[in-house]
Amino acid sequence: MRTISSERLIMRRWELDDADFLFDLESRWETVRFLGSQAKPMTDRSEAVESIIRRRAIDNPVHGIWAITSRESGGLFGNILLKPIPLSVGVEGEAPVEIGWHLHPDAQGAGYATEAATAVMTDAANNGLRSVLAVTDPLNTASQRVCERLGMRPLGVTGAFYDEHNLLFEKILSR
Repeated sequence: MRTISSERLIMRRWELDDADFLFDLESRWETVRFLGSQAKPMTDRSEAVESIIRRRAIDNPVHGIWAITSRESGGLFGNILLKPIPLSVGVEGEAPVEIGWHLHPDAQGAGYATEAATAVMTDAANNGLRSVLAVTDPLNTASQRVCERLGMRPLGVTGAFYDEHNLLFEKILSR
């Protein structure tokens, strides 16, 4: 998996040594509450190891799930993904590509999600991707503000993904 960088960040492959951070991140209800109707906090470090193995298995020239790290310290801030969105039951067609993020509470509010998403979308555009969608829980105003800062166009409420109703945002990518 390729590494993507920005002014302050490096988005890199998840490593097994990151399991303690991932467990800390995803064992918090405040962090996972907007990750779908089936979201539940991790309860054991082994879940973080299994999740890292799944994240590392994505082998695609455009898609990925990256750890967001500090360029300066190497410290971990959170997660960013770019992958096909699961379609809801009964929805047909090719799955569009979703961009999504979640950050540790200690890293929120510093612009890292916006910066990481900008770098990932630029990389994806350079690799031929033409558009991305962000699927947000209607109550997740923080992610919706990131979508706005990214210049994403709101498309309204949809039930087409994840078998639930979410607010959808779109960004047309350009090289």
